[in-house]
Amino acid sequence: MSTSTANTLAAGTWVIDPSHSTLGFSVRHLMVSKVRGRFTDFSGTLVIGEDGSASTDVEMRVESITTDNEQRDGHLRTADFFDAEQFPVATFKSTGFRVVGDDFEVDGEFTIRGVSKPVTLEVEFLGVNAGMGNGPVAGFEAKTVINRRDFGITIDMPLPDGGAVIGDKITLSLQVEVGLQS
Repeated sequence: MSTSTANTLAAGTWVIDPSHSTLGFSVRHLMVSKVRGRFTDFSGTLVIGEDGSASTDVEMRVESITTDNEQRDGHLRTADFFDAEQFPVATFKSTGFRVVGDDFEVDGEFTIRGVSKPVTLEVEFLGVNAGMGNGPVAGFEAKTVINRRDFGITIDMPLPDGGAVIGDKITLSLQVEVGLQS
């Protein structure tokens, strides 16, 4: 994390506010549109050290996935996709931060279905605000693209005329608000 960004964030533990955050995704559907979804049960922290160092950990409860379609959501929870019974939590743990202009990139290990792969999040720092009486809050937007097959989600649902029901590339889009806890 940049010194200037770290200097605007007080040292301590910043906790994700799930009521003001979204952990979402999108994937190609029938090769002509995109299905969007999100996880509704998640938690995480951003720890800023006295020296300006930073680390982050996030957990998502897989059974909380929603695409606003009950039948599809039920299928996504099965062993064909996330296997929520065997692997109830997906995680992201940072391994490094890099300055990129006014923003930064966060490297980390993303784990789905027990498979961990390195990913890099492109992060836009939206700033810090004094908050609404409960202490300072900060906002971030982040995104990355992963390949579902890299995480063992290899179901093939071919279409009769070519192509597939779902694409391999998943775009993860995060809008996160954190509050300083300590």
